[in-house]
Amino acid sequence: MFNFQKRITVLPLFRRKISPLMLKKIVGKIWRKTPSSLRLKIVRATQRKFTVSAAAVITNENGAVLLLDHVLRPASSWGIPGGFIEPGEQPVDAVRRELYEETGIELTDVELLEVRTINRHVEIVFRAKAVGTARVRSREINALGWFQADEMPENMSRAQKSIAEKSLKGGL
Repeated sequence: MFNFQKRITVLPLFRRKISPLMLKKIVGKIWRKTPSSLRLKIVRATQRKFTVSAAAVITNENGAVLLLDHVLRPASSWGIPGGFIEPGEQPVDAVRRELYEETGIELTDVELLEVRTINRHVEIVFRAKAVGTARVRSREINALGWFQADEMPENMSRAQKSIAEKSLKGGL
C-alpha cells in the first residue's frame, strides 16, 4: 500500500523530494496536455471492456406487453425488445431505432425503468407505449406477440419476465 504521507523521489534527475500532492499536479498537467486520442487509447487499454444495450417494456392500448421471439437468444428465445447501442448513440435513440427496425412501431411516453448489469454487460431498460401496428421486419425475429402479465411465454428469461411483470403491475 502506498503511503501518501511520505515524500518520494520520482526521478534521480530532480535530485529533490517531491510530495505526493506535487506529483499529482504534475501527472494531472501531463494528462491534460496529452492529446485526447492518446488519452482515449490509454483508458481503453487499461479498463475492462463491456457491452451496452437498450431495451423496453412496451405496452399497447390494452395494457399488454410486446415480446419478441428472437433468433439470437440461445437460452430463452422470448424477451423484451431491444439491442446494442451503436457508438455515439443515446440509449433512448437506440431503443427507438431497434423497435422500428424489428417491428415497425414507434414509441411514446418513453421513461427510464431500470439499469442493470449482467457480468460485463449493461442493460438500460425503458418503459414506453407503442404507436402503430407491430409486425416482424427483421430476420433476427421469429415472431412477436402481445402478452398480459399472467400470460408470459415459458421460454423467457426469469429476469426479463420479472421486469415485464413488475412494469405491468406498476411495481417499477
